[in-house]
Amino acid sequence: MSAGKIISEGYKNHVALLQKHWDNALQAEGYDAALIHAGSKLVSFLDDYEYPFRCNPHLLWWLPLTHHHDSALLIRPGERPKLFYYQPDDYWYSPPADPASWWADEFEVVPVRDANAWKQAGINERTAYIGDAPALAEAVNSSQLNPARLLNRIHLERTRKTDYEIVCMAEAARLGAVAHMAAEQAFREGMSEYDIHQRYCMSIKMVDAELPYGNIVALNEHGAILHYQQHEQQVPDQVRSFLIDAGATVHGYACDITRTYATETGEFSDLILAMDTMQQRLCAAVVEGLDYRDLHLRAHLDIAGILKDFDIIRPSAEDAVASGLSAVFYPHGLGHYLGLQTHDVAGLIADVDGTPIPRPEGHPFLRLTRTLEAGNVLTIEPGLYFIEPLLRKWRESGDVSAINWGKVEALAPYGGIRIEDDMVVTKGAPRNLTRDAFAAL
Repeated sequence: MSAGKIISEGYKNHVALLQKHWDNALQAEGYDAALIHAGSKLVSFLDDYEYPFRCNPHLLWWLPLTHHHDSALLIRPGERPKLFYYQPDDYWYSPPADPASWWADEFEVVPVRDANAWKQAGINERTAYIGDAPALAEAVNSSQLNPARLLNRIHLERTRKTDYEIVCMAEAARLGAVAHMAAEQAFREGMSEYDIHQRYCMSIKMVDAELPYGNIVALNEHGAILHYQQHEQQVPDQVRSFLIDAGATVHGYACDITRTYATETGEFSDLILAMDTMQQRLCAAVVEGLDYRDLHLRAHLDIAGILKDFDIIRPSAEDAVASGLSAVFYPHGLGHYLGLQTHDVAGLIADVDGTPIPRPEGHPFLRLTRTLEAGNVLTIEPGLYFIEPLLRKWRESGDVSAINWGKVEALAPYGGIRIEDDMVVTKGAPRNLTRDAFAAL
C-alpha cells in the first residue's frame, strides 16, 4: 500500500481524536469555541516582496494546508469543524486548489474570497483565538488571544503523536534519507556547500521554503558552527569533512537528520565511528518512562569518555562532566520533540499551568526535560566539536592542562561531528525512523 493511501486512511481517526482533545480543552477552560487562523503573509518593509509563508502549526495539526494563508478553522464542541477556506480571486498569484476529498470530507468547508470572512461566524467573547495574524489582534480582546492554559493543554496533547502523524513523519524520514544520500554523493564528488544543498533539494523536489528549517551544509571547520547558515559557493582548497543537518516535510510534519563524513580514513573518521556507535546506544535507550534529562547527562559522560579515549582531554570522563569540560566540546542539548515544528512544543513544561521542568544545572540549552511517553517523537543528536570561542574561554579561565591542545589543533580544521536520528517512543522497543529509512534504501 502506498504511503499516500496509508496517510489518508489514518487521517479520519486523527481528526476524530483531535476533536476530542479540543472539546475537552475548551470545556475545561470555559470556552464555547476556538478559531484557529492560518496566519497571513508578511510583506517586506517598503516593498511588495512577500516572505515565504509558514502556516500556524495548530491549523496544520488539523489540516495539511501548508501554503494556505488566511484560512481559518472554527471548532465548537460537539459540532463538525468549519473551515473558512480562503481562495482569493487573484490574477497576481495562483490561488489555492480546491480542497482534496481525503481531508475535506472531515470538515464543513466554506470557500471564501474575503480573508476576513471568519469574522462573520457569530463568534462571541467566549471564543479563543489561536494564531499570530494581525487580523486577530485587531479584532479580539487580548484575553481571548492565545490563552496560555488552553494552549498548554493542546501542546501537551500534541506531544503524543497519532498513527497518521507517525506515518507522515516516517515518509518525511524516507525523503530525508534520499536527500542525505544525494548530498553525501555530491560531497564525494567535490562539490561546494551551495551545490551540495542544491543537489539535496533537487533529489526530493523541494524548494527551501518547503524544508522544515534552513539546511546546515558545512564543510571543514564550518561544522563547528552549530547553526551554520551560509552555503559557500567556493570549494575549499582542501576538503576534510562534511556535516549536514537537513530535513524534509510531509503534510507539515518534519524529519530532522544529521550526518557527518570524513574525506579519508584517519583519526577524525575514527571519531565519527565512535560517535555513531555511542549515538546508537543512546537511541536504544529511548523508552517509555525515561527521564530525558538523565539520557542527556549520560550523553555527556559518553562523549567525555570518547574525548578521553582519543587523548583529547586528560581528566576522567566523570571529572570532565563535573567541571564543565565536556560542555566545551558538546555545548547543546541531546535533542528535542519533533513534529509539526522542528523544535516541537511542550518539551519543558509539566502541566496546563506551564510549570517548568528545570534543566540540569550547567545545561542551559537542553530543549526537552520531560519523562518520555509512548507516542513521543524526538531527536537524539549528540555532538563533538572544536569550537574556537569555547576553547578560548576555557584556555582563559579553566584548567589549561585538562586539554591536549596539540590534538585539538590537529582536529580543529575538521570542525565537528553531529549524528542525529528521529525516534518514536513505543510501549516496547523504540522505533528509529531515520535508520529504518536509510536501511530501506
